[in-house]
Amino acid sequence: MKVLFAFLTNSVANFVIGLMVAKYLGPEEYGRFAIAFSITAVVQTALFDWLRLSATRFYSERVRDNQPVVRASLDVSFIAVTGALGLSTFLFGFFGPALDFESELILLALLAAVVNGLFDYSTALVRARFEDELYGRLVLGKNLLSLILTGGGALLFHSAAVAMGGAILSLLGTVVAARASLTDTGASLVAARFKTARTLAAYSAPIVAAHLIYQAIPLATRSVVASVYDLAETGQFALAFDLGMRAVLALGQALDVLLFQIAVAAHENYGDYRARRQVGRNMAVVLAFLLPACAGVYLVMPSIELLIVPSQYRGPFGHYLNLQLPGLFAMGMILFGVNPVFQIAKKTAPMVGAALFASAGGLLILAILPWGKDASNLALAQCGAYIAALVATLIFAAREKPFWPRLRDILAAIAATLGMAAALQPLREMTPGVFAMLVQVFVGAAVYGLLTMAFDTAGLRSMALDWLRRRREASQA
Repeated sequence: MKVLFAFLTNSVANFVIGLMVAKYLGPEEYGRFAIAFSITAVVQTALFDWLRLSATRFYSERVRDNQPVVRASLDVSFIAVTGALGLSTFLFGFFGPALDFESELILLALLAAVVNGLFDYSTALVRARFEDELYGRLVLGKNLLSLILTGGGALLFHSAAVAMGGAILSLLGTVVAARASLTDTGASLVAARFKTARTLAAYSAPIVAAHLIYQAIPLATRSVVASVYDLAETGQFALAFDLGMRAVLALGQALDVLLFQIAVAAHENYGDYRARRQVGRNMAVVLAFLLPACAGVYLVMPSIELLIVPSQYRGPFGHYLNLQLPGLFAMGMILFGVNPVFQIAKKTAPMVGAALFASAGGLLILAILPWGKDASNLALAQCGAYIAALVATLIFAAREKPFWPRLRDILAAIAATLGMAAALQPLREMTPGVFAMLVQVFVGAAVYGLLTMAFDTAGLRSMALDWLRRRREASQA
């Protein structure tokens, strides 16, 4: 539960910091920040995300004690990749062509990719060892520094470059402060083996390639918005997607940090059959949480805009986010529901095919839709790309003969969400504000929760009762 609390705290902090940056930069400067941030995401995914994925899948306390070559090979790989990126950047600066985007922001984006990759790799190691207290300290330290340096930089200087610099310093400062706790004494760099690194990279390569395509889609759409419209419209467009994706990732990662590690432990201790069964149960749980969350955002959007979104973004924010919610739901299901089928089976190549299908679907939708006074067609194309990816991912996953969620669990989640929507529909006439939002959230959560308990969706009622029984027994002991 400690690691879950840390995840939720981290998600809330990222949400607040994102809003601060958007508010104090304004739409145009935030447009620059959003493009630079997308460059960071693409570079980090391409070069460093395989380290995080490998640590999550192949590193554990047992591996730490008995196979130090794994940690050593990952550490040396990070150093080598960082050096290669630095050399490539240096050579491009002298011999490469001029770019349309500001070179200062590009350099900061590349540096942010390095330190963010280091932070994610470090926290993945801690999570794999189930060191919840250390993970909480890392997250808390990063959030406090980011609030001061990133949010404060945006507040004082209204500069995308300063905000990016603050993000870099907060991540780097956190890792440096905790370096002693992150060290494996037996994992000397000389113990690294190229063969081990190659094996780990081969497992992660298809996942990285798929994630890279998914990350490239927002970067491409933002670049098109900036080119066709302007940076201010890019900021409006990007904030809706950024906050929506952060919310989906927050919920998905909070579930994944518990569910996927349970599946990995089941595979390590009991074999493939138990692990695949656990992945099927996990998929049902992800659906049961993600579907009502996305529907609830749509139903309470007027109050969300009024209370949370900076005034410069209201109107376009709700419009763009509503258009992209189905795609955000689809992406959440891909990342946290269906992709573990491939990860447990160690057959991750189909994920690349699904991502390519997403790109083709998005381009087809963009070619069909007419251009208008805003970027609605690009929002729909981006949404359609992620929905196409989910369809393709499910088709490819079926070839692995997975344990799917029970049909009754799927129908129960849909029925409970429809019941929640029916209960909230009359409340949408309320004047947006604090009272309206509190009432809507309470009624929606209560209705969905009661229906979920009644249907025992994904076994959540049974899990809740077992948890209460254990707490009661512990208190009586």
